[in-house]
Amino acid sequence: MSYVEVPGEKVPIRMWTDPASVEDVAMQQLRNVATLPWIKGLAVMPDVHFGKGATVGSVIAMQGAVCPAAVGVDIGCGMSAVKTSLTANDLPGDLSRLRSRIEQAIPVGRGMHDELIEPDGVGPRWDDFWERFDGIAESVKFRQQRAVRQMGTLGQGNHFVEFCLDSTGSVWLMLHSGSRNIGNELADFHIGVARGLPHNQDLIDPDLAVFVSDTQEMGAYRNDLFWAQEYASYNRAVMMDLFKNVVRKEFKKAKVTFEPVISCHHNYVSEERYDGMDLLVTRKGAIRAGSGDYGIIPGSMGTGSYIVKGLGNEASFNSASHGAGRKMSRNAARKKFSVRDLEDQTRGVECRKDSGVVDEIPGAYKPIEKVIDQQKDLVEVVAKLKQIVCVKG
Repeated sequence: MSYVEVPGEKVPIRMWTDPASVEDVAMQQLRNVATLPWIKGLAVMPDVHFGKGATVGSVIAMQGAVCPAAVGVDIGCGMSAVKTSLTANDLPGDLSRLRSRIEQAIPVGRGMHDELIEPDGVGPRWDDFWERFDGIAESVKFRQQRAVRQMGTLGQGNHFVEFCLDSTGSVWLMLHSGSRNIGNELADFHIGVARGLPHNQDLIDPDLAVFVSDTQEMGAYRNDLFWAQEYASYNRAVMMDLFKNVVRKEFKKAKVTFEPVISCHHNYVSEERYDGMDLLVTRKGAIRAGSGDYGIIPGSMGTGSYIVKGLGNEASFNSASHGAGRKMSRNAARKKFSVRDLEDQTRGVECRKDSGVVDEIPGAYKPIEKVIDQQKDLVEVVAKLKQIVCVKG
């Protein structure tokens, strides 16, 4: 579908979904965003749903300002995927050992590594990255050792590591994670700073507090934001290296090779130019989909995911959805579904099937096929993946 335009106070709200299908609280959030004095455009993805401050699945373009709550608290959260030379014919009937090996190599939940792990091929940039830690917010500097040990770890919630097959039988490795606790704490700190600034006192929603250009607070936020986005990229790179090593060891005889890794943020800020204006574009639950850009749009832990290529639609600020999107909250999912439901909906997938992940059940998410269908003018599908192993925190 092309977009539907809903009137907003300062800008129209361009929606790649039926406005009537959007929950009332999320729709109100979008209207609130459209009141911001600095806003130049608002695009809404088909996986849209209610979030803290700004709606998940929204792309907000502002001039001279950025809203930290419109980035999300997991700064730099995103996806990585790589196609391998393995095929379905190379796989054993029982994948439980592979899942165990992945869980041993990549700490999940609150787990950490014993020491810092460097991603392959990063070079001098790695030392520069860690030296810049001295310049981030004082409130989180005491967390450096934890940040070091969490580099290359999965986390929990909707983060995952998956071993997948595409429609031709080729094996793909895929994972989803962000900037771990350090990014979360930096986001919370700066959201708090923004809420206290004088120019934000009359906003319709205090969570939409912004930093404005050429201020000390904006400079500090941009410094910490871009560092956390880089942390998230390195975090995924380390995990993908660890994942590749597991696969190499488990399938020694196959002498596995890997194509270039596809990686994309879906909670981040980017400096971009549209209609002759230099804008700060925040994507909260959205990926960049410029012409030829590869992206990853995952479904739930029992359905499937898509590798896509962007079509460069400037009406969406060159964006597309970041996933299927939740259709119910975690609490609602826990009340509605049982472990038996989880077992039924993840049949054929080697994964956790216990009460700790019921809130991630496929039934709590929108149908990924419909989400993809609603953005045919934003991306083209390159490959459809179906997970056969899924590791959750």
